[in-house]
Amino acid sequence: MTNLAHPDRLAKIEAMRAEGVDPYPARGVDATPIADLLARVGTPDEPGPAIGTTVTIAGRMLGLRDFGKLIFSPILDRTGRLQIGIKKDQMADWWPRRKWLDGGDLVGATGELAFTQKGEPTIWVTELQLLSKSVAAPPEKWHGLTDVEARYRRRYVDLWASEGVSEVFIKRSRAMSLTRRFLEDQGYLEVETPTLHPIAGGAAARPFITHHNALDADLYLRIAPELYLKRLIVGGMERVFEVSRNFRNEGLSTRHNPEFTMLELYEAQADYRRMMEIVEGLFELLATELNGTTDITFRGGDYSMKAPFQKLRYTDLFREHAGCEFDDETAVRAKAKELKLNHESDDYWKLMSDVFDETVEPHLSGPIFVTHYPVQISPLAKADPADPRLTERFEVFVACMELGNAFSELNDPAEQERRFEEQVASKDPESPGEVDVDYVQALEYGMPPTGGLGIGMDRLVMLLTGQDSIRDVLLFPAMRKLPTDQEETDETVAAGAASEGGA
Repeated sequence: MTNLAHPDRLAKIEAMRAEGVDPYPARGVDATPIADLLARVGTPDEPGPAIGTTVTIAGRMLGLRDFGKLIFSPILDRTGRLQIGIKKDQMADWWPRRKWLDGGDLVGATGELAFTQKGEPTIWVTELQLLSKSVAAPPEKWHGLTDVEARYRRRYVDLWASEGVSEVFIKRSRAMSLTRRFLEDQGYLEVETPTLHPIAGGAAARPFITHHNALDADLYLRIAPELYLKRLIVGGMERVFEVSRNFRNEGLSTRHNPEFTMLELYEAQADYRRMMEIVEGLFELLATELNGTTDITFRGGDYSMKAPFQKLRYTDLFREHAGCEFDDETAVRAKAKELKLNHESDDYWKLMSDVFDETVEPHLSGPIFVTHYPVQISPLAKADPADPRLTERFEVFVACMELGNAFSELNDPAEQERRFEEQVASKDPESPGEVDVDYVQALEYGMPPTGGLGIGMDRLVMLLTGQDSIRDVLLFPAMRKLPTDQEETDETVAAGAASEGGA
């Protein structure tokens, strides 16, 4: 046992076993979801059909209030919370065993559903079964930065001990289901592509590397499914999407986690303008279905997800906020020096992009489509016929946070090969280390005009649920490892132990 296991609770387990009671029985109970019962209780003045019936619920006891001959405890299951009441005269044979119970225990309770004198729906228990003994005391509360870290590390406690946490993840699940339905209704087919790639491609990012023993080959965890999905367009599947876990060997922040969820989709006979329609339709749908309105509040700002979104060109924004043209190298390097960026960098286009991030992004409250990115930072996008320096590409921003990226896809195999070769020659650790010859060969068979879109679903869920950090929408975010002794004696998670002693 770890140091979180409380001695009083361990002693209760020994006492139960001495009496022939299993603190961890193999069978559960046939329980009704609490929300179903609450939907049928009515009010004390007009009782609903559930009142007066014998019901069974199962869940976690969040605490016990012992009044001598009467015990109350709220029970929490995945759907809601409902109080149980235990009377000594109704449970006389069981009553001595009440000392075995603690807050945090999982129980099954059967009894008549009624209202108390104060009008609270309550199950008056006639049978109580311990389903799993909690030997770690539940936290009394979470507070401060250290405790926030503990919440993320022990999400299995956070989900029931912290108000509103489970609701965020229920909304996340609904968002994923709604997204799939939205695309399927438009003729898209959900597919699955490899997680292990022989070449890291489809995005600019530092990959994780692993080794396949049987093949004796290094492989890369997927940084994006893009190149495989476009192979399927070549194959004639025409409308495909994937909700994929991607892996990028980068730092942690309120917007970044090394593994994250992306929605990527590709549609033949479409372009970046069609992808704008998809974004507007999806964002508006999710906001309405999850929150009942297209208006959302995020990080203190109010935003409307109702279409259409604003559209501005990259070059115009760069000129307005950086004070120079994007391809004026002398002026851009001077601005970079002013911003204390690496203004002498050999990679001018990455430096230019960094200047954009510093000067423009803080102004992109949105929702806004930033369109027509330079070719040099868009290796997979089709050039704009009206200005070959630029591409038919957009990124969508809300609350100064980039949520998605889309192109009219480059389908010229010779031009794609040339751009791949430029990436390899740059020696950028975030660029592919070799040309993806197989992808170029796929294009040689012919890929129709295609629109492609990627959306960061974690960030989108942050926005829709009003969560400031990506960690708050990931069930198990990446965390720095603590020493074992510190992990096991975390005072926050053990909070509440001092008030032990049972009901």
